[in-house]
Amino acid sequence: MAQIYRSIGEKYGVKYSEDEILHRYRRAYDQPWGRSRLRYVNDGRPFWQYIVSHSTGCSDAQYFEELYNYYTTDKAWHLCDPDAEKVFKALRKAGVKLGVVSNFDTRLRPLLQALNCDNWFDALAVSAEVEAEKPNPTIFLKACDLLGVEPEDAVHVGDDRRNDIWGARDAGCDAWLWGSDVHSFKEVAQRIGVWV
Repeated sequence: MAQIYRSIGEKYGVKYSEDEILHRYRRAYDQPWGRSRLRYVNDGRPFWQYIVSHSTGCSDAQYFEELYNYYTTDKAWHLCDPDAEKVFKALRKAGVKLGVVSNFDTRLRPLLQALNCDNWFDALAVSAEVEAEKPNPTIFLKACDLLGVEPEDAVHVGDDRRNDIWGARDAGCDAWLWGSDVHSFKEVAQRIGVWV
C-alpha cells in the first residue's frame, strides 16, 4: 500500500517515505471516523480522501482519483491462495453455501468481477450496503440471512481477531482465524468435511 501511495503520488508532489506513509496511514485508519458511524458509506470516497490526504500529505483531487481508481482493478489485488478457485468450486459442489462478509465500500462487487471470483460466492454482505461494519453482529447476521442459514450453522474465516472472530461469535457463528486456526482454503474445506 505505502509503495503504491508513494509511486503514484510522486508526480503529485508526495515527499513522504514509504515508512512514513505507512505510519501515517495506520494512525489515520485507527482514528474514529467522525462523519458517520460507518467508514464505508456508498463508495467510501470521503473516508478514503481523508486516509490518502493524511497518509501522504497530499490533497490533490487528481491524485486521489488515480489512487482510488487503481484500487478498483485487479492490478491492486491478488488471491492469497493459489488453490482458492478449486477449493471454492469443490465446496459449492458439496452443497456448502459461501459468502463474503467485508468491511468495504461499493467497489467490492466490481473488484470481485475483475478478479474473476465473483461467481464463487452465493452472497456478499458488504458493510457499505448493509450499513454495519465488523465486528457489529448485524453484518454477520445479514450474511446468514442472505445465505439462508442459521448463525449456529455458519463458520466465518477472517484475519482479524477483533473484527472477524469476536464479531462472528457475537452473532452466534463459529469463527476461525486465518493464519492461526487455518492456513489455507483447502484446510478450511477439510475442517468442514470436504476433501479437495
